Amino acid sequence: MNERKRTMIFGGAALVLLLLALVTAPGRVTPEAFLDQGEQFFPEFTDPNEATSLEVIDFDDETGEALPFKVVFKEGKYAIPSHNDYPADGKDRLAKTAAGVIDIKKDDFRTDNVTDHEFCGVIDPLDDAATSLTGRGKRVTIKAENDKILADFIIGNEIEGRDKFRFVRVPGQKRVYAVRMDIDISTKFSDWIESDLLKVNKNDIQQVVLKDYSINERSGRVDQRDNVILDKVDTDWQANKMSANQEVDNTKMNNLLSAIDELSIVGVRPKPPGLSQSLSRADAGGIAMSQGDMLSLQSRGYYFTRDGQLLSNEGEIQTRTTDGVTYTLRFGEVVYGSGADVSAGSESERDDQAGPGENRYLFITTEFDSTEFEKPAKPINSDFLSKADSLWTNTDRRNKELQDDYEEWAKKIEKGMSLSVDLNARFAGWYYVISSESFGKINLKRKDLVKAKEEES
Repeated sequence: MNERKRTMIFGGAALVLLLLALVTAPGRVTPEAFLDQGEQFFPEFTDPNEATSLEVIDFDDETGEALPFKVVFKEGKYAIPSHNDYPADGKDRLAKTAAGVIDIKKDDFRTDNVTDHEFCGVIDPLDDAATSLTGRGKRVTIKAENDKILADFIIGNEIEGRDKFRFVRVPGQKRVYAVRMDIDISTKFSDWIESDLLKVNKNDIQQVVLKDYSINERSGRVDQRDNVILDKVDTDWQANKMSANQEVDNTKMNNLLSAIDELSIVGVRPKPPGLSQSLSRADAGGIAMSQGDMLSLQSRGYYFTRDGQLLSNEGEIQTRTTDGVTYTLRFGEVVYGSGADVSAGSESERDDQAGPGENRYLFITTEFDSTEFEKPAKPINSDFLSKADSLWTNTDRRNKELQDDYEEWAKKIEKGMSLSVDLNARFAGWYYVISSESFGKINLKRKDLVKAKEEES
């Protein structure tokens, strides 16, 4: 290889390296730009438990709209304002997110040229002055009490060739840094709420009742098609109205129990003020609801019969557990739309049925039945309490056994009542939205669970 050819090859390689440097480090770099390299972004933010709110502003390039999501601590609990202050199980997640933010550093300086912000994806999603709809990042703001800002930054594009590194910029500043970020900053509603909606274990379910009916919304007529009562006997299940050559398909029954146990929601809607109290009075035999409350129920597929019974237009399922608590799940209207229209709803529910109808309303109540536990006899007296064990008579020993049985029964009653009260308090203010997939797994018919007995070989 002659000297001239070798020189051309080296020159070409140098040109390629120069171009790569321009791509990976946009803008003109000066020595002063590296003075804060390696420093923490928010050195005064040291305690993750100080955080009381997290706000994330994302940006939809297609619609040109900023997409806000916020979790705040208010009135002694965490809530999601965008979802009508639905309770957020967010303390641990918020603290974990805050701890991750505390650790981020200005690993590498990349540019201080404003024209590079679009390339880096760090344009503020709230910047109305910016003309470009592309290149907008995700703005994250963490605050303490009294709206004290602990951290405020914009997360940009991933950096090619550097695992878990992204471009990051502080709002109001020109500088962009390459930052290693291993933080799960979720804006998904489902990630911030209690995932175990019913708080029921499938192994504790003793009875399932499938109430297969529908309502003619114009006439109010109820079409009662079937009432399937499934009871657990030892490890198997039995259904009412089964013939001698039929049996419950235990595999499909187990799938149903798993679907109940794992039931999750994709959205929520608040009930009108006072509706929960009115429903409580209705359960006690006195219906006192406003016309607005009734319209709210009907718009979601729920109706009161003349005798005060609450029904839904797609039937219901009841589940009784070993705690003596019966959960009633009433299936209502289809919910149309996608994204925030499903999870939070719009200011006024749309009647045009726009978007996919892949979800459905769910109304949940519980009731405790103390008759599930046979009340034992009380001891004749409690004289044994004032005696040493060695001085007990046979009567004392028998009274002690009766006392133990009675206390065990009382604990079961207290536990069941307390559980039902807590659950109803949790469910009272909300219509839930579940996916069509969940609806399909739970809203079953007799033919789905009862099969012909298999011939023994």
